[in-house]
Amino acid sequence: MRYALALLAPLLGLGLGLSLSQLAAGATDCKSLGPAEPLTFTPAARARWLAPRVRAPGLLDSLYGTVHRFLSVVQLNPFPSELVKALLNELASVKVNEVVRYEAGYVVCAVVAGLYLLLVPAAGLCFCCCRCRQRCGGRVKTEHKALACECVALTVFLLLTTLLLLIGVVCALVTNQRTHEQMGPSVEAVPETLLSLQGLVSDVPQELQAVAQQFSLPQERVLEELDGVGVSIGSVVHTQLRSAAYPFLAAVGSLGQALQVSMQHLQALNATVVELQAGQQDLEPALQEQRDRLLQLLQEARCQGDCAGALSRARTLELGADFSQVPSVDHVLHRLKGVPEANFSSMVQEENSTFNALPTLAAMQTSSVVQELKKAVAQQPEGLRTLAEEFPGSEAASRWAQALQEVEESSRPYLQEVQRYETYRWIVGCVLCSVVLLVVLCNLLGLNLGIWGLSAREDPSHPEAKGEAGAHFLMAGVGLSFLFAAPLILLVFVTFLVGGNVQTLVCQSWESGELFEFADTPGNLPPSMNLSHLLGLRKNISIRQAYRQCKEGAALWTVLQLNDSYDLEEHLDISQYTNKLWQELQSLKVDTQSLELLSSAARRDLEALQSSGLQRVHYPDFLVQIQRPVVKTSTEQLAQELEGLAQAQGSSVLGQRLQEEAHRLRNLHQEKVVPQQSLVAKLNLSVRALESSAPNLQLETSDVLANVTYLKGELPAWATRILRNVSECFLARETGYFSQYVAWVREEVTQRIATCQPLSGALDNSRVILCDMMADPWNAFWFCLAWCTFFLIPSIVFAVKTSKYFRPIRKRLSSTSSEETQLFHIPRVTSLKL
Repeated sequence: MRYALALLAPLLGLGLGLSLSQLAAGATDCKSLGPAEPLTFTPAARARWLAPRVRAPGLLDSLYGTVHRFLSVVQLNPFPSELVKALLNELASVKVNEVVRYEAGYVVCAVVAGLYLLLVPAAGLCFCCCRCRQRCGGRVKTEHKALACECVALTVFLLLTTLLLLIGVVCALVTNQRTHEQMGPSVEAVPETLLSLQGLVSDVPQELQAVAQQFSLPQERVLEELDGVGVSIGSVVHTQLRSAAYPFLAAVGSLGQALQVSMQHLQALNATVVELQAGQQDLEPALQEQRDRLLQLLQEARCQGDCAGALSRARTLELGADFSQVPSVDHVLHRLKGVPEANFSSMVQEENSTFNALPTLAAMQTSSVVQELKKAVAQQPEGLRTLAEEFPGSEAASRWAQALQEVEESSRPYLQEVQRYETYRWIVGCVLCSVVLLVVLCNLLGLNLGIWGLSAREDPSHPEAKGEAGAHFLMAGVGLSFLFAAPLILLVFVTFLVGGNVQTLVCQSWESGELFEFADTPGNLPPSMNLSHLLGLRKNISIRQAYRQCKEGAALWTVLQLNDSYDLEEHLDISQYTNKLWQELQSLKVDTQSLELLSSAARRDLEALQSSGLQRVHYPDFLVQIQRPVVKTSTEQLAQELEGLAQAQGSSVLGQRLQEEAHRLRNLHQEKVVPQQSLVAKLNLSVRALESSAPNLQLETSDVLANVTYLKGELPAWATRILRNVSECFLARETGYFSQYVAWVREEVTQRIATCQPLSGALDNSRVILCDMMADPWNAFWFCLAWCTFFLIPSIVFAVKTSKYFRPIRKRLSSTSSEETQLFHIPRVTSLKL
């Protein structure tokens, strides 16, 4: 029974293992391979950030605001969309009256400047001629009562005008210097901006190429895993088949052990029966001879004691078990001759070793297919190879980069010329400001000397040269004003015309967004300036929206809406690539024929056992004889009884003979009966072992033979299904690496590559440079200079009028202590002197 229990457990495990294997073969379980590990890609997008330029707040901001408000009054017309459209598309169609209508405010200012240019020099010429004839700009001829009031009023007005001139010329000098200082950095920023844009444009193909080159990262990982794919596949096949193979091999080993034990018992049974039969043949005559002698002695009349009881037991002194009646097992032994031929233990160890070597065998068998797979993986998909070449604007990008480089190189001489002419403008501005400053100085000196002369006029001992000198200084300022009025108004108008139009036409419309609206309106820009046309896009883009997106750091993919003109998914489609890998994986095969599970010798042993008829031996017949005693009566007890009778006999001869028979009976017991009993015990052990194991042994043998036939037929199919499932899992794992790459490329191209912040930064910096750093101080300069220029007119008038009072009076009043004189002399002149 213990052998049956020992064999039952592995067979139950075998059945369970078979069912589990069948379930595993029908379902895809990728836990053994695991998912694709995360890959780390190197960012291909280069970090670009154009530093924003900002004009620092200062004291001149209020002046700039005043100029802006003045220009807003000058230019009341809105942005001239139609006029600019005609200028850009067909210059010949531009009408002069439209230009004049738009520039109406500037035309009015031009008229004013023209009148100034004509009238002021003409007035100066007339005044000069008049002075030469001494008809104007002379002196007060007669002293009168209102003289002091007129003099004070004119002096105050001249002083106020001079102060206004001084404020204007100081502001003009400051703004002139500020314009000159800002011009240098502003001009130098132009090549810097162009180079930044050139880098943005030229880096796009390189970044796309860098993205495509990083396909090598998943390639290398897949190639690395392909080196161990054979072992991995073999390990999975081994793992999933071991639930069937291990229990089966364990059952074969247990069955081989049970077969060997059964053969030992069967051989022992046969040998024991033979010995028992031989011993029985020797024992039977001896028992009969001993019985005959005892019967003769115990039947004598002189026998005393319980001779009758001994006699009855002596009559049963014969064989109890007849082993000639047991069935023969010679035919079974004949069929099992040479069994076991196989060493089941060694065979199971060998098969286990072969099964455990499946990973290595699989690696050897799949090596050629792995090489083909490596060749397939080493190829780059067509879409990735053409990712950079077919990207929209790739050709335009090279043209733009070349164009930007040429513009940057060709702009340097012009920028140098701009700086040179700016230097000339700065010098002219400084000279003219110096002239105005000189006029201010002459006015101040003239006022000081004149007032000094007036205060000393009442003292006859003091000469009136101071007043005369003050008048000369005032007239010198008047002369300078007339002399430089024309250059001043010309410089003011030229700078006003340029700076004012830049501010009203460009800066205001730029800041309000009207320029973007104009550019976004279809038909306004010629094809040579149309961004969508230049980039070869199928859809027009909004420049305002593009600017806003660039300012937020968006990539060109989003800004240019390239998804409408470029199918990125088509270039990232690697289905053909993975299909080719799948086709190569389909040719993977693992040969399980080397796993015999049961050798031919072991099969012959089991087939011999199956046909031996071991289970048909009638073991109860053996047990019937075994249960019988070897001798019907106990020879040892009978010998003891004879010894007791021998002592009870009165005849010494009879007693001696009984004693001798008892001794012979003991010898018979020791020499023949005891060996027979030992053989019977041995036979009992073998019979009972065979009786309990033979039926199960036959059943288990049939099961093992049936299972080995089934497994030999099913193992290749199972291995094929497992291999297919493992191939699917392996392809899913490797495809996971490529999917990571595709997702990274999609994110890199659509969100990171060619971020257009430098574009918006360049536009913002251009506006700051042109409007805040150049146009504002430029406009403030002409505004302040115009301030000075137009205040020269009241300065001339007041200086000429005031100079008359500073010269000596030809005819004075007789009473020098009159009320009028006293009022002028004491409170007025003294206060002015203070």
